[in-house]
Amino acid sequence: MTDQEKKNEAGQKAREEKNTPKAQPASDSAGTDISFIKEKVKERPINKRKLLKRTMITASMAVIFGLIACFTFLILEPVFSNWLYPEEEPEPVQLQEESENEEMLPEDMVLETESEEETTPPVQTTVVERVELDVSDYQTLYSNLYKMVQEVSKSLVTVIGITSDTDWMNNSYENEGQNAGLIVADNGRELLILTEKEIVDQSEELNVVFCDNTQVQAELKQADSTVGLAVISVLLTDIPDATRETISPARLASSSNSGLLATPVAALGRPLGTANSVVYGMITSADGTLNLADGNYQLLTTDMYGSTYGSGIITNLSGQVLGIICQENSAEDTPNLITAYGISGLKNLIEKLSNGQPSASLGIFGTDVPQEIQETQGVPAGAYVTGIVMDSPAMVAGIQSGDVIVQMGTETIDSFSDYTTTLMGLLPDTEVTLTVMRQVQNEYQEMTVDVLLNTLE
Repeated sequence: MTDQEKKNEAGQKAREEKNTPKAQPASDSAGTDISFIKEKVKERPINKRKLLKRTMITASMAVIFGLIACFTFLILEPVFSNWLYPEEEPEPVQLQEESENEEMLPEDMVLETESEEETTPPVQTTVVERVELDVSDYQTLYSNLYKMVQEVSKSLVTVIGITSDTDWMNNSYENEGQNAGLIVADNGRELLILTEKEIVDQSEELNVVFCDNTQVQAELKQADSTVGLAVISVLLTDIPDATRETISPARLASSSNSGLLATPVAALGRPLGTANSVVYGMITSADGTLNLADGNYQLLTTDMYGSTYGSGIITNLSGQVLGIICQENSAEDTPNLITAYGISGLKNLIEKLSNGQPSASLGIFGTDVPQEIQETQGVPAGAYVTGIVMDSPAMVAGIQSGDVIVQMGTETIDSFSDYTTTLMGLLPDTEVTLTVMRQVQNEYQEMTVDVLLNTLE
C-alpha cells in the first residue's frame, strides 16, 4: 500500500468517526423521556352556549318529526283501515206496511150472492143464546190488551235530551227533557229511531233508554222542520247483545184504509206525559187533513184523553202502528184529545230521514183539482197552488197562488200527492224545471220556470 492510499484510508476513518454520534449516558436519556411524558395536554374548553343550542335544535327536530308522524298517521290511518278492513255501507231503509184490508165491491157482492143462490141450499137460522159478561171477562180482556202493549213496547224507547246550564250562583247543572221514540228500522249498522225534532234541537247530548232500561248514546241522523219529526241513530255495536235480542223494529199498519173509523186503538209511549203510560179508546175521525208546506198529511183523532205535551204512537189491537202522536195539531177546543199523523202519509218521509237524506222544499201550499172543477171551469189537472211560503224557492221563482203545476222535470203531475211524491225524491240545492199552467184572462197558458230547491227552516 502506498503512502497516498494510507493517507486516504486514515482520512476516511476520521470522517466516519466524526459522523458517528456519541453515546449519551443512561441517566441523560431517561431524563429526556420523563420530561416528555410529564407534558400536559390542555383540553379544549366546552362551549356551553353552543352545546345548549345544539341540544335545543335536536329536541325541536324530534318534536317536529313526531308531529309530522302523528299527522301522517291520522291522515293515512282511515285510508289504510278502509283498504284493509272495508266498512260495509248500511242497507237503504225501506219501510213495509201491512197490506190493507180488502174491501168487497158491490158487484162482487152481487156475483157472490147469485152464486150462493145457485149452488147452496137455503141457510137455516139458529137462535144464539145471549151471553152476559162478568168482571172476570173484563179482567181477561184487559190482560190480553196488556200482553199486546208489552209486545209493542219492545219497539218503543225513551229519548233523553241533556243540556248544560248555570244558575244565578254560577253553579253548573244539567237539564233533562224526555220524549217517546219509535224504532223504525235496522240498517245493519245502526238502529234508527223516530222522535220529535224539538227535543233534538234543544239538546246538547241525546241518550236512548230501551224497554229493558238499557241506556245508550244516540246521534241525529236527519230531521224535517216542516213536520217536526227527526230520526236519530244508535250504533248496533253500542247495544248489549241481551238488549238486541229483546227489542225489534215496529210493525206498520195502513192508515189509508177507509174502515178506520171507530177502530179500537191504544196510545203508547208517553201519551199522558209520563213514560210507559197507556190509554185505550177508538178513532173518531180518519179523514182530517193537515195542510203543511209541500205536503198534506192525514190527521187521526181519537176519544182518548192525554197530555198536551204527550208523545208516542197509536196502534191497533194487533200491535201495528197506525199513527204518530202530534198534540200540537190538536183542535183548540179539544187540546187534550190525542191526535196523530196517519202513518201511511209519513212512510216516504221516514224512509228519507232514515237514509240520512235532507228534505227538499219548494215552499207551496196546495191541493188537488177535483174532476168536477176540471170539467166545469176548465182548470187543468195537477197540483193547484193555494199559497206560497215567504222567501221560499217558489216565491223567488215567481210562482203564484192559482198556478197549477203539471210537470216537475220529466215527471207528470196529476195531483198534489204526485207533486209531494216527486219532491220527496229530490234533494236540496237541486235545480228543477217546472211546467206551470197560469190563468191569463179566461184561459190557462203554459209557462216553464227553473227553481233551485232548498230546505225550509
